[in-house]
Amino acid sequence: MKTTGFYWHERCFWHDQGAIGVFSSPGEFLQPQAASESPESKRRLKNILEVSGLIDELEVVKPPAATQEDLLRFHTPRYLKMLAKDDARGGGNGGDCAPFMPGSWAAAQQSAGLAVAAVEDVALGKVANAYALCRPPGHHAEADQGRGFCLLGNIPVAVMRARALGQVKRVAILDWDVHHGNSQQSAFYADPEVLTVSIHQSGNYPLDTGRFEEQGEGAGKGANLNLPMPPGCGLGAYQYAMETLILPALDAFAPDMIVVACGYDACAKDPLGKMLLNSGAFAEMTAQLKALAERRCSGKLVFVHEGGYSEGYVPLCGHSVIQTLAGSEIAVPDPQNDEIAAWDYQALQPHQQALMDGWRQQWEQNA
Repeated sequence: MKTTGFYWHERCFWHDQGAIGVFSSPGEFLQPQAASESPESKRRLKNILEVSGLIDELEVVKPPAATQEDLLRFHTPRYLKMLAKDDARGGGNGGDCAPFMPGSWAAAQQSAGLAVAAVEDVALGKVANAYALCRPPGHHAEADQGRGFCLLGNIPVAVMRARALGQVKRVAILDWDVHHGNSQQSAFYADPEVLTVSIHQSGNYPLDTGRFEEQGEGAGKGANLNLPMPPGCGLGAYQYAMETLILPALDAFAPDMIVVACGYDACAKDPLGKMLLNSGAFAEMTAQLKALAERRCSGKLVFVHEGGYSEGYVPLCGHSVIQTLAGSEIAVPDPQNDEIAAWDYQALQPHQQALMDGWRQQWEQNA
């Protein structure tokens, strides 16, 4: 049996944000250019899986779009109606830097459907683990608005559905996109049955969320962990964060399933982040999570694709993650993996360690 599911659909690649470049709105001196969040990095990831042959070792699934009932578990009726109406009228903006053109509403529903199917199939044991190649991404979308290229909260929609149907109870969500995972935080901030963890570049996006002090509220107090890392963190800092904070927090929570908001914009080649990871770092973090999932929750592990804007480097990072998930020997050489690892400041820096040691002490005191 093919134990790793791969969820994708061509419809997701047809989402169009218009010519906004890296900006949230056009301007007199801003020459139009393609949006940073383009289909190319995702399409190239699927292409490299085809060319390497790794896709033949995966259970390839093209599931249906998410239903209105699925979406309404997280999103407000007003927001969903606005998306559908504006799409039919020629496009609009979901909220804060979430523009879209006609056809994006269908793509967003399809993207959420990929996450829904991946979580369900892993929960029910149809596949051991899964990778959902979602687009548009979802980890910034909130209940009543889109944010940061995201229209629908793919992970909250999928996790809420699985829990509502009794497929899973306790879920741990790790977001390693370079931007804060505010969608998951807002969805489960008062829920003690869902642990949300986000490691991200401090103060990048959104500007109003992602502080360490945001640890949940009410019954969910202590079930939200933010690691706002200083710009310039590399292999040593991420390894230290995984080993001293993230993995212990996931382990102590004892989840039934682990879901990863898998952005690649913490890579050294990304134009929207200032971190220094290579493809090998993503593979190593995947291996650590896979081992923890096998020990803690029968291997139930789902990766949901989020950001990552280097069209050339995202496919190499994604292939390394999926190869590790599948336990495959089919590797694609990364000609810059060792070069990036040899850059100065890749080792754990004193200020980085001091910051994380302080977080760990506070987190353990509050546990």
